[in-house]
Amino acid sequence: MSLPSITNQPYAGYQTEIYQKGLQSVHPIASTDAEALESKAREVLDSTAYYYVTGSASSGSTCQSNLRAFQRWALVPRMLRGVSTKTVDISVNLFGKKYPSPLIVAPVGVQSIINDAHAECATARAAHDVGVPFTMSTAASRSIEEVGKENGGGARWFQLYWPSDDDVTASLLSRAEKAGFEVLVVTLDTFQLGWRPKDLDSAYVPFLQGIGNAVGFSDPVFIKKNLDGKSPLGPDAKPQDVLQASVKWLEQVSGGTSRSWDDLKILRKLWKGPIVLKGIQHVQDAVMAAEAGMDGIVVSNHGGRQVDGAIASLNCLPPIVDAVSSRLTVLFDSGIRTGADIQKALALGAKGVMVGRPVMWGLAVDGEDGVKAVLRGLLADLELNLTLSGLRTVSELGKDVLVRQEL
Repeated sequence: MSLPSITNQPYAGYQTEIYQKGLQSVHPIASTDAEALESKAREVLDSTAYYYVTGSASSGSTCQSNLRAFQRWALVPRMLRGVSTKTVDISVNLFGKKYPSPLIVAPVGVQSIINDAHAECATARAAHDVGVPFTMSTAASRSIEEVGKENGGGARWFQLYWPSDDDVTASLLSRAEKAGFEVLVVTLDTFQLGWRPKDLDSAYVPFLQGIGNAVGFSDPVFIKKNLDGKSPLGPDAKPQDVLQASVKWLEQVSGGTSRSWDDLKILRKLWKGPIVLKGIQHVQDAVMAAEAGMDGIVVSNHGGRQVDGAIASLNCLPPIVDAVSSRLTVLFDSGIRTGADIQKALALGAKGVMVGRPVMWGLAVDGEDGVKAVLRGLLADLELNLTLSGLRTVSELGKDVLVRQEL
């Protein structure tokens, strides 16, 4: 008996590919089950690295609420609609550009604690190969230029932890633009680290060890103005030099004082492309972002890592979409684990979704291939779930495909 051919869709065909490899006793290294994947990552990671990624603010209630919020919405499938996985279309348009899917790799810092050999470069390469935009964090373990090069011809966005020095900000954004980053994602909620017991109990923060500071340590303006022109990445740098440089960099990007709405004018002068504000949870803040001329927002609570007891991101989404979706692009982050999660966020009005922790678990378990597996799995799950729900395109998703249910 001949094997069925893989569907001509780039994503749903991943299911058939896995089953065909199973005939040769080849099984996925990175599990297609989100919980099993995290469990495997926990086995292979140092405990401080695992808890740094999975850790949440204080009681962890915000992170838990993010996940529960998806369970409170249920999809209502339709039948006999003439749909097919061979023709399903999950492409989206964001900021005037067509993307093959609504999935975006979220900005996650210090990826060297997950995969020391390749860190963000592995994730950037994997995102390129799968066709998913890669968002680089200011807290990366590699320089802007190195990550941009490894992403090749892929779509790449740059996430900014906004320095207190405008000259340093200008330098970072100039470097990002020259390295081919197209969209600026400004994180608003992390001008100070949240209270994270898992990290506190192990007295662990990677930045004081010089980990996750590569963007600053490779920046000529930061080095000139704060380090007397001596890079802590140099061969003669001593541990004390690295510590002092780390403290100076943390003062820049996480010094405990937030920016103001009026400061957005600075970014508009410095960045030619789309500007997206990440961390919006209140309708009024979304309205103010639109009034400030921002191109988009990410409805996000930083995966529950910053404010304990905060509203679930998904619960913020519908009223924000109602208020501003005609004026800017609304993206979603915090809690995405499955294709159905993506489907629900899109049905509630998001135009694209970011995924973070699952990508890191894939990186931990199988490096670059693990990231590819997670991204391909999410996209296959989305295409299959969308088609089995009786839909042909993500543009058909709306509140009418959902019902609210009590848990």
